[in-house]
Amino acid sequence: MGKHNESEDFELERFADWKGRPLSKDHHGEIAALFIYATQFFDSVAFLPIIVNLVTYFNEVMHLEIADSATTLTNFVGTTFLVALFGGLISDSYVDRFKMSFFSACTELAGYIILLVQAHYDSLKPPTCNSFDPSSRCAKVSGAKAVMLFAGLYLIAAGNGCLKGALLPFGADQFNEIDPKERRKISTYFNTYFFSNNVGAAIGVTVVVWVMNNKGWDIGFGCCVAMVFTATISFVTGATTYRNRIPGGSPLTRILQVFVAATYNRKLILPGNPNDLYEVTDKEANIHAQKLPNTKQFKFLDKAAIITDMSSNNEKMEPSKWRLCTVTQVEETKAIIRMLPIFGCTIILSTGLAQLQTFSVSQGLTMDRSMGKNFDIPAASLPFIPFVFLIVIIPIYDKIFVPFARNFTGHEAGITHLQRIGIGLVLSTISMTIAALVEVKRKNVAKENGMVDSIPLFMPPIPISVFWLGFQYFVFGIADLFTLVGTMEFFYSEAPEGMRSMATAFSYTSLSLGYFFSSILVNIVNATTRNITESRGWLHGNNLNRNHLNLFYWLLAILNVLNFVNYLFWSSWYKYKPLVGKTGNK
Repeated sequence: MGKHNESEDFELERFADWKGRPLSKDHHGEIAALFIYATQFFDSVAFLPIIVNLVTYFNEVMHLEIADSATTLTNFVGTTFLVALFGGLISDSYVDRFKMSFFSACTELAGYIILLVQAHYDSLKPPTCNSFDPSSRCAKVSGAKAVMLFAGLYLIAAGNGCLKGALLPFGADQFNEIDPKERRKISTYFNTYFFSNNVGAAIGVTVVVWVMNNKGWDIGFGCCVAMVFTATISFVTGATTYRNRIPGGSPLTRILQVFVAATYNRKLILPGNPNDLYEVTDKEANIHAQKLPNTKQFKFLDKAAIITDMSSNNEKMEPSKWRLCTVTQVEETKAIIRMLPIFGCTIILSTGLAQLQTFSVSQGLTMDRSMGKNFDIPAASLPFIPFVFLIVIIPIYDKIFVPFARNFTGHEAGITHLQRIGIGLVLSTISMTIAALVEVKRKNVAKENGMVDSIPLFMPPIPISVFWLGFQYFVFGIADLFTLVGTMEFFYSEAPEGMRSMATAFSYTSLSLGYFFSSILVNIVNATTRNITESRGWLHGNNLNRNHLNLFYWLLAILNVLNFVNYLFWSSWYKYKPLVGKTGNK
């Protein structure tokens, strides 16, 4: 029992309160997660409406074509998620996750204020024009107006991205993984974090989107400003309860040192006993990191820890970190390398998600969105369907499925992280297949009713309910529950302690690359099919009824199948790290 308590004390030594003072388990930790959930909730109310509704804003107000609007949005969202990696690196290295989260929220708030000001004043926008009318010659946003638009967008991207990179692992830090009882709650934390995100998203894509479309974009952006401000206040309110992990230096530097040292020692022979490799004693160990045992994968990197005659003859002098690394430092590098193939396999799923937030919204604009006699559902509010389902299914998954599965598998999270990710990849393939079939039906209805050239919003909608799109949203929402949350927990749990923000940000970086790949794929498809289709490309122009979006969805479904086959190989190859402080499976 004494040894276990010493481990817990060692764990807490690597933390401080918000003023840098020592903390105790009784006064800091689990309760702090409530403030993290609240912060994520309010931030999601603001950010999700931006993702689902900016295509409409770009098209109707800034007069960009549908494909350009979709590309602009995917680039914006892609940048947001890519910046999460930067935020993770900084919060691992130099600035603790509390300060990083606070400054990021303030940056995001500034971006929303710029969008609010531009939306309010007509002089800061292009002249009003019907971009859906083929005879109109609408002036696209340009010059200083475009600079203002993109300044606001990318301040939001920088702030929200860095917030994602720091906030999620910061919340998980409130649970001590050395304590088996607290470690078991980490999985619940990730599920609850995702639950908070979906509740906020559901409100955002209904209430805030409705305000944007019916009361004005300026009032809608004003709601976003209010929500991010409230998120910031919620986060700061919990300051006295947080466990703040002390930054331990740049993860990228430590990784690079291993490769340099291994290359320098490449001609040396590894000792037969791994215990002969270099490792500091417990008293010399950095309090920011926990020692890791040697593993058999990537043996070449072990050469970075070979003790040479030069280093052993100069015991009083600290060896150069670019010539000799500890076993723990080598194993940290191996852990990141092992996760990279899994990270790569989630990019295609993110590409499908980009389509549901861009082209699916454009589809919804052409369809019957009536719900009763006096209310039309905003097309951008369609993601409300999977959000509501997830709000119901996440507690069922966490409180019923996980304990039930745990009794059979012995795994603390019910099923392994890789199994959870794999299920999501299969569901994403099914979602893209459904999306292709629904688009075929939508186009057939348009042809049967002579509405191929109907102008969305300014002419009666195609007589097919927008709820047909709910099927693809529904399935992809479940895929998100498995894959997105699974990757977040996987990267956090498997990453070395000093690299957890960076590793957790891999899940957001995957989303980023998926969105960027979506933009590239749209351009490639349009360029490839320009001369073989009457519409001058599968996705060219503003008329979806004459485009071939269904073929694009089929292409994504095929890519998802190939991606899943690739994932099966890498998931079977992956070796989990041993649990710290494990006392039993159950």
